[in-house]
Amino acid sequence: MLYNSLSGPLPVEIGNLTNLAALDISNNKLSGEIPHTLDSCSSLEVLFMQGNLFEGTIPPLNNLKNILYLDLSRNNLSGNIPNSIAQHFSLQNLNLSFNHLDGEVPVQANKRPKKHVALIIALTLCAIAACLTLLLLLLLCCKQKVKQRPSSTSSVGEGYTRVSYDDLLKSTGGFSSNNLIGSGSFGSVYRGSHSQEGTIIAVKVLKLDKRGASKSFLAECEALRNIRHRNLVRILTVCSSINFDGNEFKALVYPFMENGSLDEWLHRKEGEMPQKRLSILHRLNITIDVASSLQYLHSQCHTPIVHCDLKPSNVLLDSNLTALVSDFGLARILSDSGQEAEVNQFSSVRIKGTIGYAAPETPDLYFLIWHGWSSIKSRDVYSFGVLLLEIFTGRRPTSELFEENENLHSFVKHALPGQVMDVVDQTALYDKEPGDLTDILSCRSDFRSEIVECLVSILTTGVACSEEAPLARTNMGRAILDLISIRDKLSKTLVHSKKVKSSRKGE
Repeated sequence: MLYNSLSGPLPVEIGNLTNLAALDISNNKLSGEIPHTLDSCSSLEVLFMQGNLFEGTIPPLNNLKNILYLDLSRNNLSGNIPNSIAQHFSLQNLNLSFNHLDGEVPVQANKRPKKHVALIIALTLCAIAACLTLLLLLLLCCKQKVKQRPSSTSSVGEGYTRVSYDDLLKSTGGFSSNNLIGSGSFGSVYRGSHSQEGTIIAVKVLKLDKRGASKSFLAECEALRNIRHRNLVRILTVCSSINFDGNEFKALVYPFMENGSLDEWLHRKEGEMPQKRLSILHRLNITIDVASSLQYLHSQCHTPIVHCDLKPSNVLLDSNLTALVSDFGLARILSDSGQEAEVNQFSSVRIKGTIGYAAPETPDLYFLIWHGWSSIKSRDVYSFGVLLLEIFTGRRPTSELFEENENLHSFVKHALPGQVMDVVDQTALYDKEPGDLTDILSCRSDFRSEIVECLVSILTTGVACSEEAPLARTNMGRAILDLISIRDKLSKTLVHSKKVKSSRKGE
């Protein structure tokens, strides 16, 4: 019953379903208070009520002893969080975000059934013994270890050019802040010079003190190991070693992109001169490049891959402004053997991606399990739709300019088709010289109508990709065909209009 338009209160008779194991009424328009009779559904393991208009307080729900997943987020609930929630030892995932709740989050009590006390004591003693044994072995190894210079290769580096920590240290000027290109959650990227070939490289150094950084390193190596596409960044080599202080060191080496990230072109920093401009055609080409890379990852790889973190800072531009998708640290490698393998792969999934670009169903594990890997791929489609809208409007999805309950998707959707020129980034109306495209728009009404029609079609594609309901989103193959068709029409219009403009100057 999720993603419908159900309205009104939840019937109190819901409590009669005592054998109900899972209830998903998320993303509807249900309102009123959550009935206390829900507590009678003692067999519930999954309860998803997020994305509705429920109000009032959260009922105690004392009898839901088997509950595993409980999501009441994105409602209008208020009051304190019931202490009884902390007593549900079976609970694995709780989401109460985006409500109006007060007070402290209850802490799970340190009580356990008495019949488990002996088992807990036994397991604790075994763990202590194991730790002591491991500590003794480490002490013995340290005594016999001779201090060595950092290793130059890694098991994950098989098939790549050999590179050492010392090589990367020298090529980046000691990882100097002057060579720092950017920094993300799991790593910092430095500009470097390859000593043997003299080429410019980008070195991503993992922040191994951050939780998940090592997994990010392995995910990126695995994802990019056997894929080749003109719109995907490629790894030149990797380094998994230790530094001169004896600490673990991991880095990935990529070709250096002369034009940086798409984010730098779309959003100028405060006080920065507007030297970088992307015309409508440039933006459309970049959009098609990104769409082509996703289509390749989802449907043309031997093993399908989901990027899971598509955003402007992860789209790099080469010297020709060709777009290359980068940063596969959160990528998911899917199994083509069936849905069961995909379900197992998501057994430990938590929220992934970046706020504003992550699809609404991303934290909804229950939805992903029941709808399979097609919905998992649709998360990239949603991110792509948001990215497309950002490219052509110049607005971030997290912009403070949006009113309450409004986002980039709804902002553009409400402007189509009549107010399209009000939402388009005005810097896109300049081509090589300031005023170039604005002159064309004012040259003849038929040129203007054709260009406006192209812009409406482009933004309509972005809206179709970023629909809230996964099953309502268009597929990537359809999006590419539409965008290429729009580009052909736009290119012809621009060429024709410039010829007319030139002929008028010659008169």
